[in-house]
Amino acid sequence: MVSGRGSNLRALQEQAPEYGYGIIGVVSNNPAAPAVDYARAEGLAVHVIDHRLFATRAAFENALVATLDRLAPDVIALAGFLRVLGTDFVDHYQGRLLNIHPSLLPAFPGLDTHRRALAAGARVHGATVHLVTHAVDGGPIIAQAGLTVDPKESAVALGARVLALEHTLYPYVLGRWARGEVAYH
Repeated sequence: MVSGRGSNLRALQEQAPEYGYGIIGVVSNNPAAPAVDYARAEGLAVHVIDHRLFATRAAFENALVATLDRLAPDVIALAGFLRVLGTDFVDHYQGRLLNIHPSLLPAFPGLDTHRRALAAGARVHGATVHLVTHAVDGGPIIAQAGLTVDPKESAVALGARVLALEHTLYPYVLGRWARGEVAYH
């Protein structure tokens, strides 16, 4: 599930053969997302469900569920999906909904993680793959990758280095998931 530029989607797609999983579909809430263009160019099945066309969050999420249930994925990877998902949606996919977050959770949940890490004087920063629960960025941690923070670097530079970690960590975790080495029930 994507909303934006699609760099994590690209990493997941490019590394799928190496790690032994397949992407059976891409779902986006943003028809203008570069990730949608990338997915189409790769020949992936793309499903756009524009959240702005729904009167309520519940109606939007019901449309997501209908689409995802038709796809019948073993796991759903949020890869820059920029919407907080409601309780019913999270409950429906309990134990199969993963997210990648640009910090070493539980530190710096939410947005603007790199600026916040620098402002806090963090010596280590990184990325976390976690199970999605009702608490935003609060689910069980599956794996993390970290790096040393240079206190002189900008938030943009730090973010670029963390994104590179995401591009290796997320495919690795999905590969382990596909082999049955990681699961939560």
